[in-house]
Amino acid sequence: MAVPLSSPYFIAGAVLFAFAGSVAYFWMSSFLFGAGYQGAPRRSVDAMFRLSRLTEDDFLFELGAGIGAVTFPAARERAARVRAIEIEPLRYGVLRLRRALGPAADRIEIRRDNMFSTDLREATVVSAFLWPGAMARLKPKFERELRPGARIVSRCHRIPEWTPTEYDPEADVYLYVLPGGSAAG
Repeated sequence: MAVPLSSPYFIAGAVLFAFAGSVAYFWMSSFLFGAGYQGAPRRSVDAMFRLSRLTEDDFLFELGAGIGAVTFPAARERAARVRAIEIEPLRYGVLRLRRALGPAADRIEIRRDNMFSTDLREATVVSAFLWPGAMARLKPKFERELRPGARIVSRCHRIPEWTPTEYDPEADVYLYVLPGGSAAG
């Protein structure tokens, strides 16, 4: 006998299926869009802010913003202007929802864009938690577009052939300062 569509069992099953599908999409879409998703622990975010000396005078670009682990605390706690770059549609939607519902929305810009084609010239600080291949692809873009003194903070993965200015081994965060400037911002 078929279960009627209005049955509580059917509805519960449909909701569970939709939830499981959303979770699977959220995690598996990483492979479709070229970067894995893993939320940043708070100690790593704090290390990124401390090493980059992030202030209200900075314009932070979070590349591969995910759901905004760096974006929202940077705007809320450090009063920095932030541009969150995320290409994956579901995460982009989460970012927009969080911005609409949270504080400091006037300091946050959300863009659904490819980080490899995003213009970085306005950034004073760039944050990234990207796979090594992405960091290698971004290296010439950083060299071409970031101004002297711009800071890059990267969680877990180094920029190939560059020597970090500072490194926090507890949080596994690297700081790079482009030549011609200082980490003072």
